[in-house]
Amino acid sequence: MDSCVITGGARGIGRGIAERMVGRGYAVVVTDVDGEGARRTAEEIGAAVGLEQDVRDPAGHRFVATTASDLGRLTAWFNNAGVGDDGRLADLSDEQIRRLVEVNLLGCLWGMRAALSTFSGRGDIVNIASLSGLGPVPGYSAYAATKAAIVSATMSVAGEAPRGVRVHALCPDGVQTALLEGQDTTRLGAQLVHSGGRILSVDETAAAAVALLGSRRIVRTVPGWRGGLVRSTTLAPSVARHGTRLFAALGRRAIRRHAQER
Repeated sequence: MDSCVITGGARGIGRGIAERMVGRGYAVVVTDVDGEGARRTAEEIGAAVGLEQDVRDPAGHRFVATTASDLGRLTAWFNNAGVGDDGRLADLSDEQIRRLVEVNLLGCLWGMRAALSTFSGRGDIVNIASLSGLGPVPGYSAYAATKAAIVSATMSVAGEAPRGVRVHALCPDGVQTALLEGQDTTRLGAQLVHSGGRILSVDETAAAAVALLGSRRIVRTVPGWRGGLVRSTTLAPSVARHGTRLFAALGRRAIRRHAQER
């Protein structure tokens, strides 16, 4: 039996991925900083085990990899754990910036290292990045920087990985999770996230992540058209800067419409 690891798997996208991997017959290791939540999710979906894990600790990743290997051949690792402090760079606290970098970026790097050292012959690493990692997103500067670094690291490690090992990054637009719901919709970052109109569901995002297994695709955006739009802003950032107000206005309109539909 093959085994797999999903970090940040107690809820949201991570739980959605874990459910699909259980359905595919994997021995699934669900980890989360909320250990009780990880164990509860594992029991509810039929995963092999739920573990408490702080992804900032590289030793924790090695322990998780060993646990997964004891259950079967480790062939898939999803670096999903992340935090989403929004706000302008000048307004974030030192601790918020440190947490964003250590959880989102270092957690992903430690996870990739653990997976690469444990895979035997073949395997897939899927890093959950963000559309914000592909272009300028005022109001999400620190968060977007960590996600851009994940995309960059994914592309580089994909070139370093041994034959049979594939590395991918999924870059979804805004997803209906507790992370998004907890953000202040009066802030610029949240308004830009909503400017695409429809917020993605956990189900479709998790499905897109699992679909990367075995594929040659290194970076995938969801939806594709938003990926193209965000990438285009990097060609002329000084021009794209002037479009921020327009997209923020579109986001505010979408937020109001969503509130009225509730």
